[in-house]
Amino acid sequence: MTDLTSLQLELSALSPRDILKKAIAAHEQIALSFSGAEDVVLVDMLAKLKPEATIFTLDTGRLHSETYQFIEDVRSHYGIQIKVYSPEHKALEAFVEEKGLFSFYRDGHSECCGVRKTSSLKRALLPLDAWITGQRKDQSPTRTSVPHVEKDPVFQGRGDILYKYNPLANWSSEDVWNYIRMMEIPYNPLHMKGYKSIGCEPCTKPTLPNQHEREGRWWWEEATHKECGLHAGNLSAS
Repeated sequence: MTDLTSLQLELSALSPRDILKKAIAAHEQIALSFSGAEDVVLVDMLAKLKPEATIFTLDTGRLHSETYQFIEDVRSHYGIQIKVYSPEHKALEAFVEEKGLFSFYRDGHSECCGVRKTSSLKRALLPLDAWITGQRKDQSPTRTSVPHVEKDPVFQGRGDILYKYNPLANWSSEDVWNYIRMMEIPYNPLHMKGYKSIGCEPCTKPTLPNQHEREGRWWWEEATHKECGLHAGNLSAS
């Protein structure tokens, strides 16, 4: 592996597909995190490059029914396995018993996301050398500096360094949707109902035509706080 600065410069000139090829070749244990939203673009690319590649998703227990069906549709469409990580039941039961089912409206979303998402992600990443995400710079004020590759500042893999690849960093929402339409790949039907960014059902709502896509996520909180913990490193970098 070349030094990080040189690698970032190299990848910045490549297409998302070529970034994926480089990442796959560089790491023995690498996986794509699929959120059930626009990063289906990466599933499409990865399924064609390496059908047996590891793809995982996090089931918080609070997703829309459309999202669950979409994940299953993607699995069937590509004939691939998607590993589903669910929250640790004891931790979740204790959290709900103490805080109830909607504490995030009072206390902020971090604690609930920690129990339902971040803890699952930690288990998913532990055996890996690198992971791949669908982050884009245009998604949020916290993501404007997202590089094509970075050393994960938050999570631990199996080695000293866990690499994090963001092949779509320079793509816009329009680029993503042009690809989806051109390749005729599955997408979450909630997108056609005004949901631009899709998370858990209680914390996601449709956005108006001129609103930024992340306005529909945790709408009761400041825009600069809108990370669920999966990409918490963005908060310190923004």
